[in-house]
Amino acid sequence: MNNEPLAYRMRPRNLDEIIGQQHIVGKDTALYKMVQNGYVPSMILYGEPGTGKTSIAFAIAGSANLPFFPLNATIAGKKDVEQIVSEARLSGKVLLFLDEIHRFNKLQQDTLLPHVENGSIILIGATTENPFHDVNPAIRSRCGEIFQLKRLTPEEVAQLLKRALTDEERGLGKYNIEMNEEQLNNIAIASNGDARKALNLLESVFYASDEMDGIVKVEDRTITQLSERIGVYGDKGGSHFYNLLSALQKSVRGSDVNASLYYLANLLETGDLIAVCRRLLVMAYEDIGLANPKVGAHVYAATEAAKVLGLPEARIPLANAVIEMCLSEKSNSAISAIDGAIQAIHEGKTGEIPMHLRDAHYAGAKSLGHVGYKYPHDYPIGTFGGWVNQQYLPDNLQDMEFYQPVIAGEEKRMANIYEKLKSLKNRNNHNV
Repeated sequence: MNNEPLAYRMRPRNLDEIIGQQHIVGKDTALYKMVQNGYVPSMILYGEPGTGKTSIAFAIAGSANLPFFPLNATIAGKKDVEQIVSEARLSGKVLLFLDEIHRFNKLQQDTLLPHVENGSIILIGATTENPFHDVNPAIRSRCGEIFQLKRLTPEEVAQLLKRALTDEERGLGKYNIEMNEEQLNNIAIASNGDARKALNLLESVFYASDEMDGIVKVEDRTITQLSERIGVYGDKGGSHFYNLLSALQKSVRGSDVNASLYYLANLLETGDLIAVCRRLLVMAYEDIGLANPKVGAHVYAATEAAKVLGLPEARIPLANAVIEMCLSEKSNSAISAIDGAIQAIHEGKTGEIPMHLRDAHYAGAKSLGHVGYKYPHDYPIGTFGGWVNQQYLPDNLQDMEFYQPVIAGEEKRMANIYEKLKSLKNRNNHNV
């Protein structure tokens, strides 16, 4: 058998062979029509591993009649780029596929960018990281399109596997492999939308299966053993990791327990326990907030326990915290209030601190006019532990309100107190 991996051998040779990503390379798309008409624009392909970035680049190269040069930005040097520039001068136009484009250094860019700009080099960049965060703006500006790829569906992956099983030239078609539809679908599901993982798993299953009388018989347990953790993806600090954090917070905010546990499990499989604990604490105060103030303390205790326990046991207190937050009343009034105050400052809505609120704990304060403060504890009223009507905001801001209570959970009680205090203040101001 060819020593090249099955995933490499089964790479599509033209756009018509691509499975999935039809929103980018389907026959009705602008990109497909441009390539078929002999025009290839510079572009960036953004997506998770195994979604087909390299496959699309090679398929475009197979459909376009241009010299093709694949490079990886992690290992390519200035000399590699200079060689491609020289070839572009000789040929008039070349197609460069640059994998891991977000790792392209400034020296490489300086050598390449003028030629991308004048069109002698058509650049197809691929990245797993968000290009708006991690790809240099100079490169982005010279790439007309940024295409975001999606994970393949289980049906699309199964279609790819069937092609590999029947292709006698590049795949496993010349072998008599006994595998049923359910086993094939199990491999497709285990790959979690990653075509490369699916083909690698199929190849591993093939080599791990016994042959008898010329028949390679695949057993369920072989697939199960080789499928463990194959769907896990997410580098610490990478775009996908932050997408998982975002999905976790939004699922908790939406009170979806099962989705929240799913994203928590994904995050814990990446091993970055500290980042997960930090986000859970943020969520406790940002999304649960004053509706259930006890949750902040509970989540803090859970995250501290998780750090002491370490993985895998850390999953237990963190699951407790996530479920409690999902099923708790929720309020974002605190973050909205502080963000409103910060925005007011940024907009220049500032004023002088009233004289009676300024520091008076030193000799000479009276001579500066720092007098007139009324000590609330000297004016016991109702259940507020002391309240007296006096101005706290600067003169030009005294009617501003940043806090808007959310009538949920414990905050209902706080909202009643807040409204009663406003009423007392308005009544006193009216009587003055």
